Amino acid sequence: MSEIERGSSEIIGLDYIKSLVERFFKTGQRFIVKAGFDPTAPDLHLGHSVLLSKLATLERYGGEIKFLIGDFTAMIGDPSGKSETRKILSREEVLKNAQTYKEQVGKILGSSKFEICFNSTWLSKLGSEGMLQLTSKFSVARMLERDDFAKRHKENLPISIVEFMYPLLQGYDSVAMECDIECGGNDQKFNLLVGRSMQRSYGLSKEQSVLMMPLLEGLDGVAKMSKSLGNYIGITDEPNEMYAKILSISDSMMWRYYELLSGISLKELKALREGVESAKIHPKKAKEDLALEIVAKYHDEKAAKKAKENFDAIFSKDLIPEDLEEFEGESNTWICKFLVDSGMAKSTSEARRDIKAGAFRIEGEKLFDENFKLKSGIYVMQIGKRKFVRAKIK
Repeated sequence: MSEIERGSSEIIGLDYIKSLVERFFKTGQRFIVKAGFDPTAPDLHLGHSVLLSKLATLERYGGEIKFLIGDFTAMIGDPSGKSETRKILSREEVLKNAQTYKEQVGKILGSSKFEICFNSTWLSKLGSEGMLQLTSKFSVARMLERDDFAKRHKENLPISIVEFMYPLLQGYDSVAMECDIECGGNDQKFNLLVGRSMQRSYGLSKEQSVLMMPLLEGLDGVAKMSKSLGNYIGITDEPNEMYAKILSISDSMMWRYYELLSGISLKELKALREGVESAKIHPKKAKEDLALEIVAKYHDEKAAKKAKENFDAIFSKDLIPEDLEEFEGESNTWICKFLVDSGMAKSTSEARRDIKAGAFRIEGEKLFDENFKLKSGIYVMQIGKRKFVRAKIK
């Protein structure tokens, strides 16, 4: 249970989870665990993996994992935390994004350890009568208890009726799936609790427990990990990029990443932290181990070791100053323009010459393509032996 509770921000119905796990160990009977994703953003990052890693833990202790792709509800758009009505996705956009999710989620859960479900399977069959019955199960007063709805109502901002339908439909998913545990981010609390309410209203003999996980902070250590903020580590990032990004997090934030992302046990984590705090283990070594584990998880051990070698080739020789100058840029920027803007080259002509001569390195690798366009991420750039910059590309 300590591993199931690990890193969670709140659990409602903990005793029921304990009974399910106990039953599994006694009889082998599994229980249904649900996590829903609206396929509105097709690229997963480590922030998403917090919840998915918890599903993997529950699978080990008896959970039958149902990865629910909300292809029906995505055409409404989850209004959680939004100040305005969401743009409705087309069916084609939904299915395209859903396919990407199916391919990427297996990197975290393992291809044989979960079942992909689409909520259009049952929601499309509700019909007008079923929808009316669904709306009768919940009051407008209860709906306006939700923070974002209450705020918009108070400020006289529009709330469409279809937005009220979103939490009801998510709750009905729990009825249709006969869910035992629903997992979600702590920003989803209202929607997750509607599932419990719906199961009672429809007369199910069970009431799902709710396990909520926190939102992982990004590389800046402040805002939640997000592609739009450029502070993310994508699970499809190249090994060198992924390794370097993890090494860039602060020592204090490292423990947050260990708790939420690492597969080491709580006992091992406690011993590691005590070792660092007592100066028996260098914090850099602990961070390197975390980076190796995460890169190996999404690529393989060989790629992880190679990424470490490449990183060490740059940093271990004390060639790069500790107070490395940082410079921000935008993705798709021409490399020569960035080198000029950051002060590493006096002109684009000089930048071209440096690149052609093999004097320019990015993450320790020589770059000879003078037409290279930068992608989002954090990179150490180097010209010769004395010019360095840490590029933060948004």
